[in-house]
Amino acid sequence: MENELNKKHRKIIHIDMDAFYASIEQRDNPEYRGKPVIVGGSPEGRGVVATASYEARKFGIHSAMSSKRALQLCPEVIFIRPRFDVYKEVSVKLREIFRRYTDLVEPLSLDEAYLDVSYDKQILAQPLKLRSK
Repeated sequence: MENELNKKHRKIIHIDMDAFYASIEQRDNPEYRGKPVIVGGSPEGRGVVATASYEARKFGIHSAMSSKRALQLCPEVIFIRPRFDVYKEVSVKLREIFRRYTDLVEPLSLDEAYLDVSYDKQILAQPLKLRSK
């Protein structure tokens, strides 16, 4: 049972995986590694960037940007249609890893979650406390 201190002092981790979809595409397609990649809609029409690899972000490309604008910023960018079934599989595996450490996982999306690690499920050492100078 939790003591009063634990009830007052929760330990919450927010996980937000930048470039999640693009990283999976680079993992599965070695020819995309090290290259600017966008997962999202086509620049022909009203496509939007769902996510951009770190290589694409160097050009100022970001999520929710029009694909047409992204192409203007980086003409060599590679556009990939989303494969949500694959992203969901990876997300499920990641949540299994999270649950090794806590049963209190609050998913927000495929690539984002809150973890309440107030209870030490793995009986690990306490986290280090950083000292301010």
